[in-house]
Amino acid sequence: MMNDLPAHDECLPIGVDTPYRPPAWLRNPHAQTIYAACVASRPDVALRRERWNTPDGDFIDLDWLQAHEGTAYASDREHPPLIVLFHGLEGSSRSHYARTLMRAVDRRRWHGVVVHFRGCSGEPNRLARAYHSGDTVEMTWILERLRARWPGPLCAVAVSLGANVLLKWLGESGQSARGVLAAACAVSAPLDLMATGSALDRGFNRIYSWNFLRTLKRKSLAKVLRHPHVGNAQAIRAARTLKAFDDQVTSRLHGFRDAHDYWTQSSSKPWLKHIAVPTLVLNARDDPFLPACALPQPSDVSPAVTLDFPAHGGHVGFVTGRFPGSIEWLPTRVLQFIDRVMDRHKGASKAMA
Repeated sequence: MMNDLPAHDECLPIGVDTPYRPPAWLRNPHAQTIYAACVASRPDVALRRERWNTPDGDFIDLDWLQAHEGTAYASDREHPPLIVLFHGLEGSSRSHYARTLMRAVDRRRWHGVVVHFRGCSGEPNRLARAYHSGDTVEMTWILERLRARWPGPLCAVAVSLGANVLLKWLGESGQSARGVLAAACAVSAPLDLMATGSALDRGFNRIYSWNFLRTLKRKSLAKVLRHPHVGNAQAIRAARTLKAFDDQVTSRLHGFRDAHDYWTQSSSKPWLKHIAVPTLVLNARDDPFLPACALPQPSDVSPAVTLDFPAHGGHVGFVTGRFPGSIEWLPTRVLQFIDRVMDRHKGASKAMA
């Protein structure tokens, strides 16, 4: 099913209704990032797991929001949006942003699904390969299968690593992506992977690299037992930075020469000029993962892209309110953007009727 959206030149940037303001007690970007991920309360949501076998003999798991499954609609046009979430590096449907977004989707009586990248759903994937920041081939297969299955509007929300993949896919696909997605939102995307890799190897930021490496190395060492060509176990254990890990594992498994080649080819920033789907790019200027100097300027993006760069928020933080705070601003902002796109879509459809 094709999305009957207005022409590209009608997809003007959508304004900001609720600008982010950090609470006085949590302005530090590291505090924002860690508090949101590790301390802030996250809701329980009922999810149903579905497994898809991939074309190459592997599998991925999708967790569907159960709340409104089975609801009958009079016609395809009455189906609400399906919000598809792609998580960040080593994330899952248990991540704080996934839980809060699915709860917000539930409250609107929309439908939602969290797509797990290979090996991130709690069970090792079958093949040696895993997932990476530029894996648009996998994203194409996932989104096209969802598009064929869902009769209503399909909207993608992606966070961190997933956001980089989504933006790259949108840029590579250009106008053809409009036949798949009605709207897209990219949150805390590491748009320039060289800048991100450099930032995460310095100072306090090394705590984030250590956290990622803790699970990445464990998974890779388990893979070595099943697939010896994955890499050298001793070299994997010795990796102290994401660059060293990407040199030893990620690049070798996915057809890149080394980490530099992987980061250069996979960065989404050069693709932003080619995006045709209405897309929100939301990054805090104090995000520890991406220096503000690496953020795109309006001249770097297409007319379909809305840039929202609050001064504060950390990496997928955006905590608000009095202590103990809330992490509801992020899903509210994302769904507000999608609301605007849907309203514009309905207005265009009525005008053409």
